[in-house]
Amino acid sequence: MPLTDIQIRQAKPGEKARKLSDERGLFIEIRPTGGKFWRYRYKIDGKENVFALGEYPEMGLAEARAERDKARALVKQGRHPAHVRRTDRAKQAVENQATFKIVALEWIESKTSISDSYRNQLTRAFTKNLFPYIGRMPVREITAAHLLECLRRMEKRGATYYAISLCNWMSQMFRYAVRTLRAESDPAAALYGAFVREPVEHSRPMTLEEMGRFRRELAGYGGFRTNTIALELMQLLFLRTVEIRRGRWEHVDLDAAVWDIPAELMKKRRRHLVPLPPRAVELLRELHTITGGRGLMFPGLRHPDKPVDGSTFNRALERLGMKGFTCHDFRATASTHLYESGLFRGEVIEMQLAHAEGNQTKAAYNHAQYLLERTEMMRWWQDYCLVAK
Repeated sequence: MPLTDIQIRQAKPGEKARKLSDERGLFIEIRPTGGKFWRYRYKIDGKENVFALGEYPEMGLAEARAERDKARALVKQGRHPAHVRRTDRAKQAVENQATFKIVALEWIESKTSISDSYRNQLTRAFTKNLFPYIGRMPVREITAAHLLECLRRMEKRGATYYAISLCNWMSQMFRYAVRTLRAESDPAAALYGAFVREPVEHSRPMTLEEMGRFRRELAGYGGFRTNTIALELMQLLFLRTVEIRRGRWEHVDLDAAVWDIPAELMKKRRRHLVPLPPRAVELLRELHTITGGRGLMFPGLRHPDKPVDGSTFNRALERLGMKGFTCHDFRATASTHLYESGLFRGEVIEMQLAHAEGNQTKAAYNHAQYLLERTEMMRWWQDYCLVAK
């Protein structure tokens, strides 16, 4: 006869374990301690086996019968239910170690060719915008809808451009997850085009009049002297902002008037020699009296062991009243005026702008070959800037 819930509930333990049978191999074992455990007896290849289903009353009679039926279906396929359960648990353990956060951090760490600053940028982007919402989810279960919800949050706070970049990074991460057998597809790929990038405002060069205004405003600037020096160096040397920020004193030879920037500090990952005109040497000697005791030329105020924040110099430029210009525009300004002068060869100008040279052997040769011409050009550019009114 099939068991009833009342029978099970009222069954008392004895001195030895005893069994109450239900049907189709299901029975409940009552132990002397009072514990009641569901078991399923079955045969495969003529050998009798017992499969543990669960404990009463956490698993009631109806649930025990349902679990018994699932186990019977496996037995009919010639599969041991216990083996299947161990396999499922092992798979779940793997899934638990393949959450979105774990795989994302692993992917970031795997990118050995990127700079530390770029790696930190990726980590911050995922930590702030994704981990709080989907970080604990198995990466295999994440859908485009989950990702879209995270990106919409960014869009609402006005970070559309950032959301587009993050979508691209997520796509790279999911392709990594596919390659490492933690995901079946890339759900981020479905979101391409979901966000519209605002029109890019390209750098615009300063006119000679605007260059003069910049120098007049700079002369009366009341902010930190290090910021004043940095802005003037950007005009004179037209380096990228990040290259100025990360500059180190050990790479500057003021007596030889050369700034030898190693490849790891350059955007294009290629060593760059910067001939220093007299005014730049003068500024760097002054700066050395301020920050010369440290490795960094422009250390941060709060964290002197790290470069000054990337937005510092642009904010200083805004305070000068140079509305509509950014520090990157100094490069466009130098390029435009140097080309328009007609005095210098294009390859010399491009070399000083540290634009990539396709042939590395040729680039190394030109780097040394053009140094004299670049030195003369940088002196001419200095004088051009100083007389601007």
